[in-house]
Amino acid sequence: MKWSIEDFVYGATDGAVTTFAIVAGVVGASLSPSVVLILGFANLFADGFAMAIGNYLSTKSRIESIQRERKREEWEIENNPAQKIQEIKDIYSEKGFKEELLENIAKVIISKRKIWVDTMMEEKIGPIHNNNENPIYKAVTTFFAFYLVGLIPLVPFIFVYFIYFELSDSIYTIDNVFSYSIIFTAISFFSIGLVKGKVVNKSPIRSGLNTLMMGGIAAVVAFVVGSLLGAYVK
Repeated sequence: MKWSIEDFVYGATDGAVTTFAIVAGVVGASLSPSVVLILGFANLFADGFAMAIGNYLSTKSRIESIQRERKREEWEIENNPAQKIQEIKDIYSEKGFKEELLENIAKVIISKRKIWVDTMMEEKIGPIHNNNENPIYKAVTTFFAFYLVGLIPLVPFIFVYFIYFELSDSIYTIDNVFSYSIIFTAISFFSIGLVKGKVVNKSPIRSGLNTLMMGGIAAVVAFVVGSLLGAYVK
């Protein structure tokens, strides 16, 4: 099974953002910690599954589209080779190749069917890097990343709820638990950003801070909305 770091970062980022936004919204509305867990786990499974299915369908559609285009190119090369040879010459002529050099390049490309088809494909739809992509693997990676990282904001509430059973009877207050959730989630945001920075060849620190900032904005918005709803919706 080939795992994709891009899909892991994609799922992990969304999982952390959406779950912590739910936690912040519920805390802002001064609701029971049990509501945090109910909505949090509902989000982990529902949104995680939805993201996985979306990634699966988009990957599958992209692969099928490339396959259709490849079959069309193969048919045209088989049934109208003269026109396709001229297309190759036109392509490389626009790149600056002339006369004998242009003829030699065309001969090399059309000498092997796969190279010929690959060249036409890349010139028409760009570089193709997903030949080994498996939609199922990408969906599974997205779901588990969403679930595992999205679980982090809930960890303090899980600990308090199941160890102490009732928050009101423990040494912890909901504000204390929320503070731990903020710390855990901030660390996860920054860590995701570090990995993302390495994947896209950008500064890991800057990427980590950007991810932390975006996640923080989402959390603040959710907290404010939850506070307003808690104050005015009874």
